Amino acid sequence: MSMRIGLDCTPLLGRRSGIGTYTRHLLEALVDRYPHDEFAATAFTWNGRRELAEAVPPGVTVASRPVPARLLRQAWQLTERPRIEDLAGRLDVFHATNFLMPPVGRAAGVVTIHDLAYLRFPETVSAATLAYRELVPKGLARVGAVVVPSRAVADQVLDAYAVDPASVVVTHEGVDPVWGATAPKTPDALRQWGIAEDFLVVVGTLEPRKNLPRLLAAYAAALRDDPDLPQLVIVGGQGWGDALDLTGVPDGQVVTPGHLPWADLRGVVASARALLFPSLDEGFGLPPLEALACGTPVLAADIPVLREVLGDQALFVPPLDVEAIAAGIADVTAAPVGTATTRRDWAARFTWRACAEATHTAYDLAVRRTR
Repeated sequence: MSMRIGLDCTPLLGRRSGIGTYTRHLLEALVDRYPHDEFAATAFTWNGRRELAEAVPPGVTVASRPVPARLLRQAWQLTERPRIEDLAGRLDVFHATNFLMPPVGRAAGVVTIHDLAYLRFPETVSAATLAYRELVPKGLARVGAVVVPSRAVADQVLDAYAVDPASVVVTHEGVDPVWGATAPKTPDALRQWGIAEDFLVVVGTLEPRKNLPRLLAAYAAALRDDPDLPQLVIVGGQGWGDALDLTGVPDGQVVTPGHLPWADLRGVVASARALLFPSLDEGFGLPPLEALACGTPVLAADIPVLREVLGDQALFVPPLDVEAIAAGIADVTAAPVGTATTRRDWAARFTWRACAEATHTAYDLAVRRTR
């Protein structure tokens, strides 16, 4: 039986975040895998309302009534209006892709909870994200299924909230096959961003959860032991938190080119000696998995979710131990884990089609539980 499925596509507007990448690839895979269903995009915004039609993939209709996001959030904190059907029309399922589930009428609700950093590491998130402590539980009462990107997050959700374990569906994210076909950048191309021919790369929004102060302290320590250590390149848009402290690092040894277009980012990751990912907390960990898809070695934080996603193809270090991170930097530079082939083979296990199929299972589950 076909369904009309609405998705919150607000993350597709503006500069693409990790949740925007998830939403885009999931929607593309759903349209391809389930052509008998109708998919409708909505967005909870006023300023970006005109961008929505261009942001969604072919085959997706736009069903959105523009309302300022702040007004919607205030209304949903106090009342059960407006319902999603008031904004997007008739739906069988509504998928809230970004933590917050609005009120629904007859539609079955599904929400994606990407991580629980707002509970586990509240000092590392923005004020807007900290509000999830009150907003997420309210939304959970409106849904028939909860989607999470990893078993690690599923365990955290079940520990934090009184939800039925049978309603929680793990939908591992995928890797776009284009990563496996990405060629390294030439030295001349890298030079435009001040990047040397030999470098280590960090990818992610510059914010406290990425653990960059400890990484920089570890890199400075490793550099004292080995002055020939590759340059460190930190790629990502400015988020929040303190500015990076480069004390003790020679000029030009750390480069911050900011946010890079997707094609350029892929080329930089494919060119790196290794990708470093010492995050305190993650919901999935797509950047290191994408690095493996390029054949690039990975040094990652030893936390359950990254063990789950990266398997035996990364070198793991405790994220709170600066000395251990420094030793890991030296190790991943000298003797990385796995080979380019084994890294690519591992990453190829994760596909957006599989993510879409698991997500559609959550839609079916929500419909059954709601009716």
